[in-house]
Amino acid sequence: MDLRKLKTLIDLVSDSNISELEIVEADGKVRIVKAGPAAAPAPAGTWVAAPMPAGLNGNGNGNGNGSGAAAVGGDRLAEEAPDPGHPVKSPMVGTFYRAASPGAAPFVQVGAAVKVGDPICIIEAMKIMNEIEADKAGTVREILCEDGQAVEFGQPLLIID
Repeated sequence: MDLRKLKTLIDLVSDSNISELEIVEADGKVRIVKAGPAAAPAPAGTWVAAPMPAGLNGNGNGNGNGSGAAAVGGDRLAEEAPDPGHPVKSPMVGTFYRAASPGAAPFVQVGAAVKVGDPICIIEAMKIMNEIEADKAGTVREILCEDGQAVEFGQPLLIID
């Protein structure tokens, strides 16, 4: 499916009351699901069970020594939480690349100053290289993806302060 057509479908779903759209064509299948409203935070002092993959317990090694629950510590958590910065999110599913070609210098490094519109990475989707630009001016605090890593739609790629 052509990238322009895919973007048009995503815009159509986001601007409508449709929550899910699936299209099957000869060259593939596309499923677009609109994210629901964010869940309300848990009240202070409550326990929230963390979802776990089958076969694992809370400690992640499968030997039965973990509880599988995590404490949410209300006020203390709010005091320790650092400024999250501005996440630059992936506009599509694809493969993340820090540079224009293998062996080339990365578009940005941690600590680099960026302006709105500066190229920061490439996401390859359906054999098309899509240059991703900064949507906020600032300093790159953290790069969250490895070169060649598969990324999902909406996944944070890097943090800008």
